[in-house]
Amino acid sequence: MKKVTFLLLAYLAALNTFAQSDTPSFVKDSIDRYINWSITNWRIPGAAVCIVKDGKIVLQKGYGIKEFGLQSEVDANTLFMIGSNTKAITATALAILDHEKKISLDDRVTKWLPSFTLNNELAGEQAIIRDLLTHRLGFKTFQGDFTYWTSNLSRQQIIEKMGLVQAPYDFRTRWGYTNAGFVAAGEIIPKATGKQWEDFLKERIFNPLGMTSTIARSSDLTTAPNKAAAHTMTEGRLIAIPYPQIDNLAAAGSISSSVADMSKWVMMLLNNGKYNNNQIVPEAALQQTWFPHSILGNGNHRFNNGHFNLYGLGWFLEEYSGRKIISHTGGVNGFVTSVTLVPEENLGIVVLTNTDQNSFYEALKWEVVDSYLNLPFRNYSKVYLENFKKQRAEELQKDKALRDSVTAGQKARLSLNAYTGKYKNDFYGNLTIEKFGDELRMTLEHHPRMFVRLQPLGGDRFYATFSDPAFGTAVFPFSVQGRKVNGITVKVSDFIEYDPYFFTKQ
Repeated sequence: MKKVTFLLLAYLAALNTFAQSDTPSFVKDSIDRYINWSITNWRIPGAAVCIVKDGKIVLQKGYGIKEFGLQSEVDANTLFMIGSNTKAITATALAILDHEKKISLDDRVTKWLPSFTLNNELAGEQAIIRDLLTHRLGFKTFQGDFTYWTSNLSRQQIIEKMGLVQAPYDFRTRWGYTNAGFVAAGEIIPKATGKQWEDFLKERIFNPLGMTSTIARSSDLTTAPNKAAAHTMTEGRLIAIPYPQIDNLAAAGSISSSVADMSKWVMMLLNNGKYNNNQIVPEAALQQTWFPHSILGNGNHRFNNGHFNLYGLGWFLEEYSGRKIISHTGGVNGFVTSVTLVPEENLGIVVLTNTDQNSFYEALKWEVVDSYLNLPFRNYSKVYLENFKKQRAEELQKDKALRDSVTAGQKARLSLNAYTGKYKNDFYGNLTIEKFGDELRMTLEHHPRMFVRLQPLGGDRFYATFSDPAFGTAVFPFSVQGRKVNGITVKVSDFIEYDPYFFTKQ
């Protein structure tokens, strides 16, 4: 009996040794040091990381603090807004309904949303649900998001606004990341099931997986007991900011989750839709979301060759060092995150951070992938940080020059009263400019909680500072003929939308 016991113990010890040796040395010995160095040097208050391999959790841990200046540590159950990693969950919900024959992903959008239109009338009539989920409506990336982001528009109003977007590309010819498309897709769920998007996700995905802490709506995050605060950098300073209120864009990016919950989502995805021997998502539905629909270009990784870059339903698809990578990132005010799957390696990685000014969330993901593929250590975090600091220094220098011009007392060409009044953009709507001491103040129809400070830069140019730092700073030029003001060009941060808006004075 003792001999059998000894042999059994020896066998178990050998198994344990094999399991440890099967874990790359970077993950086994160095990852904590790497993460702690990164969050210190990137000035990230807190992060949470999960690695899943072969159906088991290799790492599930919080790092740093929930809010800058407060000693409340992040743990595995701390909630972070996951941003556009919401998209894969929305797409999976619709793929489930397709599998159950309650909808077809090839249904025309107008079958479920009869009032749906696009500026290209034929495209609006022909658009199918897949088009909404694969960013192939002909829009530019982020086009329209200034109008939608943290605005007072409802989901239905956002869908109506889509019909006014002047799409620069022909239907299905170019890929352009379109948050509003996912809003429209999410609103098909209540039409087909009688349940709101957030309720359907909870019933069919969150509850069956035991994702008990996960919250679908941004408005519910403030009352959650264990949550990370949102942070950004402004004028070189790290500050906490309010949570973005984006329930109108919910299906595109409003979910908050933890690595404890996201690990269950990832394990289910890597196990053909099963979790704890229960089929949560039909395998055929899952495969629909990983099927290539849109071509983004050739692979373009910094260190290793990739041969394609595609988009499925709420997922980026790429080849990397001979493996298929299925991934997405998420960015909202105060948070950036990543979810990465390497199905051939049965590997999943989740990285959550609570500042929107870092690339660590991508750097760590590639470091872990490389370690499991036996590729050289690249120190992505250091490489990305050097580039980030260089770019940030250039931006701060330009911004300082503008602020110095304001401090020097530059005068507007006309009296400030000449620039005041109401202005209109046919897509956005209205804004109002009023005199406010020695400067101007702008308010926006669809962002009633926000204002823009306009300080003279000389001539007809003004230095614009949004009260919400996510919208950034910029130079707003007025259009003037003679001494008559005709309009103003408004530009928000590229984080929200790339193109400027021209508002005509009424």
